[in-house]
Amino acid sequence: MNVKIEQGWKEALSSEWTKDYFVRLTEYVRERYRQTQVYPLPSQIFAAFDATPFDKVKVVILGQDPYHGPGQAHGLCFSVPDGVALPPSLLNIFKEMSTDLGEPVAPGRGGNLGYLCEQGVLLLNSTLTVEAHKAGSHQGKGWEELTDAAIRALNDGREHLVFLLWGSYAIRKGAFIDRDKHLVLESPHPSPLSAHRGFFGNRHFSKANAYLEANGIEPIRWL
Repeated sequence: MNVKIEQGWKEALSSEWTKDYFVRLTEYVRERYRQTQVYPLPSQIFAAFDATPFDKVKVVILGQDPYHGPGQAHGLCFSVPDGVALPPSLLNIFKEMSTDLGEPVAPGRGGNLGYLCEQGVLLLNSTLTVEAHKAGSHQGKGWEELTDAAIRALNDGREHLVFLLWGSYAIRKGAFIDRDKHLVLESPHPSPLSAHRGFFGNRHFSKANAYLEANGIEPIRWL
């Protein structure tokens, strides 16, 4: 199967494209796009991989599934396109960045996190598609197997990466990551329902940069 995705990722995940689960997943997703409103746009399904090539990844942030409201999802977890109102979780992410790094959030700061991808931050949802107004509607269809394979490829094929796991779902998904090769930081989710239970004050952004610098890797300009 010829999957249109960044070449490094295409090679890293080459064994997945012909597996039965991926063939079934592809058929399912194509049918859902024909029958109903699905996010993101088909051309943006693999946007996280395209924006952060396999050999450029420094930091991985794991999300669950795309935003399911109109105009919000564009293939990068927690991110929204320019001109779209910031979702509550993203507002909290910016708040923690600002507090942690001692830098103000620029007035009128938009929610497009593509500038992080350009620096090596992989913004990966576990499930890459969702139906309008139906959170989690494409979970359990095969996406999780593909994104597990992506995390495993990074875990096995790279060293000194930082994995930011926010919330119980991401923590479970990243349980197999080798803590001797990589830095794994865990905390509650930035959602307003849980941010005050430990997301605020986790200092993940400065800790990530300290680890990268200690290993001779250029830090991330988070803000």
